[in-house]
Amino acid sequence: MRVETITFPVAPGVSLQADRYGAPDGAPVILLHGGGQTRWSWKGTAQALADAGGKGGFAVHAVDMRGHGQSSWCPDGQYGLDHFAQDVRVLAGMMPAPPVIVGASLGGLSALLACGEDPQALCAGLVLVDIAPRMEQRGTSRVGAFMRDTLDGFDTLEAAAEAVAGYAQNGRRDARPEGLLKNLRQDADGRYRWHWDPAFMAAGKSGWDPDVVERRLMAAAARITAPMLIVRGGESDVLSRETMDHLKQALPHIAQAEIAGARHMIAGDDNARFNAAILPFLQAHAAAQGGAA
Repeated sequence: MRVETITFPVAPGVSLQADRYGAPDGAPVILLHGGGQTRWSWKGTAQALADAGGKGGFAVHAVDMRGHGQSSWCPDGQYGLDHFAQDVRVLAGMMPAPPVIVGASLGGLSALLACGEDPQALCAGLVLVDIAPRMEQRGTSRVGAFMRDTLDGFDTLEAAAEAVAGYAQNGRRDARPEGLLKNLRQDADGRYRWHWDPAFMAAGKSGWDPDVVERRLMAAAARITAPMLIVRGGESDVLSRETMDHLKQALPHIAQAEIAGARHMIAGDDNARFNAAILPFLQAHAAAQGGAA
């Protein structure tokens, strides 16, 4: 499979690193990870989508968001939702055709604002992965607590693997903790720390009024005319079934899917079924807009 690493300059001093899977002239797809993750979270999905794109295929871009992975860290700590959303606008505008954007957690929130608030980014479709305009505070607080509690890193890769297994709550522990090296960096003191700028956490806590953010997200979702799909993990504590029922009434144009047994990290919990859930959406909308399949 053809994989090419590309750098996208999106703001003064800020460039995003991405891996493009599949045919360069395929229908463009952008994969945006959650807060604290990197583009490597999407490797299985990116490979599967590139393989399944059909005639012409997909050009699947797995992106490190600002302050994460190999993308730029912001010296002035600009990690608010508006900064991430503006990056998505610029990135989408660099595609040869309106992309389908697949966003998990922070990536989904950023894409919602980018595509639903002025200036609206053009997209052929939007897939929100266990994130929506309304969220459960209990679940989002658990995500934030894990990131804060592990901010100072780990003595060993095994300790990192144990922490991830405890957070995932699925009883599984990676038999090869070396795989975490894609999401960790080893600093000069020998400790393994997550591959994101610690300033991201400080920025995330400032100016985050849940009620204000929900109103913005609901308004943004209502303005998006491109097809949309929300994929919920059946055991998610970030999106409840009650919330999904509410969204079905408030935003009936958004399709819904559920992956039974999966939690917030759907693509990691059950990659095969997640890929199967979103592939028909991409084939219907990315191919039509990109003209490649």
